[in-house]
Amino acid sequence: MNTATASARPIRIALVGMGRMGRALDLLASERGCDVVARLDAAEMSSGIHTGDLKDAQVAIEFSTPETALGNVEQLLRLGCPVVVGTTGWVAELPRLEAAVTATSTAALWSPNFSIGVQLFLAIAEDVAKRARAVQGFETHVVETHHSAKKDAPSGTGIAIVERLEAGLGHPVAISSVRVGSVPGTHEIILDGAFEQISLSHTARDRRVFADGALAAARWLAAGRAPAVYTMRDVLGTSSATS
Repeated sequence: MNTATASARPIRIALVGMGRMGRALDLLASERGCDVVARLDAAEMSSGIHTGDLKDAQVAIEFSTPETALGNVEQLLRLGCPVVVGTTGWVAELPRLEAAVTATSTAALWSPNFSIGVQLFLAIAEDVAKRARAVQGFETHVVETHHSAKKDAPSGTGIAIVERLEAGLGHPVAISSVRVGSVPGTHEIILDGAFEQISLSHTARDRRVFADGALAAARWLAAGRAPAVYTMRDVLGTSSATS
């Protein structure tokens, strides 16, 4: 998804976390109308994040680790820098993010997955669950597969899919996690019956799909948004539930 236009003025972004996603963002940023003015990794943040470190960035994109993400985000918000949170594995502490946004009057946006295709997949999951609720004989299961280095399991996207399915079906849905090789991300919904099976899947072929969505979110958030906690549903104009 390319949200930049030839006449659009580049926004200044700070990248917080220079792992796989940080590097993917760095490579794609200029094509998407973003100017990376600061690159902060663990070494640069050893004594915290300070105003000078951000080099007048209009928005930060945070992809670090579940253990450090919220601390980084809180520091960025205190500095008045809106932040897109891409790290997963911390969603149980969402009230902490909401409190920080309120205390600092600075906006934040989070999502377990910035792929536009995944946003469509979540909507499909909602629809399937509502239809399947009235049908007997199908057992539902979610399988999520990621690269060996991914630290959280199940994935944030997997959890979001399960939540959508459970809301529609009215009962718990099991999820399995696979960590192998270099898989950017595959999510599958299985509805298994006695003599047939329905399988729905989304496969990310390149992590640039996540970078593309995160940069679109950063451009959206930098456009003077009111202090609140947003999600990709707000970016896509379909807000009302967590995504």
